[in-house]
Amino acid sequence: MEEKTYLKWYNKVGYGSGDIAGNVVYALLSAFVMIFLTDTVGMNAGVVGTLIAVSKLFDGISDILFGSLIDKTKSRMGKARPWMFYGYFGCAVCLVAIFSIPAGISPFAKYAWFFIAYTLLNAGFYTANNIAYSALTALITKNNHERVQMGSIRFMFAFGTSMLIQTITVGMVAHFGGGAAAWRTVAIIYAIVGLISNTLSVMSVRELSPEELEDGETVKDGEIKGGEIKGGEIKGGEMKIAGGQEEKYSLADAFGLLAKNKYFLMICGAYLLMQIYSATLNMGIYFMTYVLKNANLLGVFSWAINIPMIIGLLFTPTLVARFHGMYRLNIYGYTLGTIGRLGTAIAGYMGSVPLMLACTAIAALGMSPLQGDMNALIATTSEYTYLTTGKRVDGTMYSCTSFGTKVGGGLGTAIAGWLLALSGYVGGAAEQSASCMNMLHVMYLWLPMIFNLLITLLLTKLDVEKANERLKAGHARQQ
Repeated sequence: MEEKTYLKWYNKVGYGSGDIAGNVVYALLSAFVMIFLTDTVGMNAGVVGTLIAVSKLFDGISDILFGSLIDKTKSRMGKARPWMFYGYFGCAVCLVAIFSIPAGISPFAKYAWFFIAYTLLNAGFYTANNIAYSALTALITKNNHERVQMGSIRFMFAFGTSMLIQTITVGMVAHFGGGAAAWRTVAIIYAIVGLISNTLSVMSVRELSPEELEDGETVKDGEIKGGEIKGGEIKGGEMKIAGGQEEKYSLADAFGLLAKNKYFLMICGAYLLMQIYSATLNMGIYFMTYVLKNANLLGVFSWAINIPMIIGLLFTPTLVARFHGMYRLNIYGYTLGTIGRLGTAIAGYMGSVPLMLACTAIAALGMSPLQGDMNALIATTSEYTYLTTGKRVDGTMYSCTSFGTKVGGGLGTAIAGWLLALSGYVGGAAEQSASCMNMLHVMYLWLPMIFNLLITLLLTKLDVEKANERLKAGHARQQ
């Protein structure tokens, strides 16, 4: 029987364009905030890294909090769309504030300004917007093929935006005269672009009603023994299916459900490593400036990463169908990604920029399937919780996306700051010490390869699709 479809092409494209908004924030901060703070504002890389790490402690709490709030939200716009829409206004203000640190205040006040603006952005507004955006994958369609398509389209916009930001930002700052004022102008432009794209994305889709989401679903009473499924309702249990009325549960209950889902924990680990990988790779601005002696090469390497990634995303839905699921495709892809990063490291020590670019492109192509099907993988993992417990925690489940993105990215940036400080980096210096140069090689060449290898090992255990098939077969036998 053919799966019901819910979305038109313009719904999918409109949804995907929302990642323009997320990535004008994410790409600008991940690639440039550290070098802005060290070389323009004059801050210490180690202190900045520590502040980012501390800020991420608040993120870890807010991710689960906002996920739970989305699950409990009822409005004319739905559960997730209002959080996505209103949250981005705060994102825009905080992004500009980070790049508007006053020159005349004390060093302590500069650190405080950055920490407050950065924490409000990441732990507050970006969390609300990003978790809601990710949760829409499970709330606007029940068709898994459409979810994979949405993920692929979303990440094509994401990587395209990231590529553009990394390509043009250095030139834009120079065009506006360089210095702090130029960085502020660039941040304002990006914030406006983000506001427009986020609004268009929110208005391009609608959420399914609770009744539509639960129509045709049957679950096992996973917590109360002796429950009897009868007439669409679990007798002796806690949850009604036919009426679409879910039992109310606390944040602690939702967290407990997620903690018992081993696939959720694996996805959290994979997301964490993926974002640490990206954060260390985003320190490429230092590698290009001081090792390759050309900051503009950051844009060239960004193309080598993002063009193959976009090409891979175009074919991800077809490949998922050909491989009969996401499991084997993701493993094969990340194995290729690990080999590609190893080649990049070897080429880096050889001093061959063309070979580095070629191996970088191979790695990106291999990593693209997981980027494209990750949202579908999370939705499938959310379904696993529903099939085993009879409870929907889609918003809380999707908090792993924001949790991994922000904590992983923040931790990676913090690690980079600590390693720079440990190596004796001097912001704005024409030449760096030998110890710093060695550290830049480790950060840009070896750490990304190691993180890819760890992700590959995690993916070998992440066969949630087969687990769901077994559960559904078991439920069908009980009918």
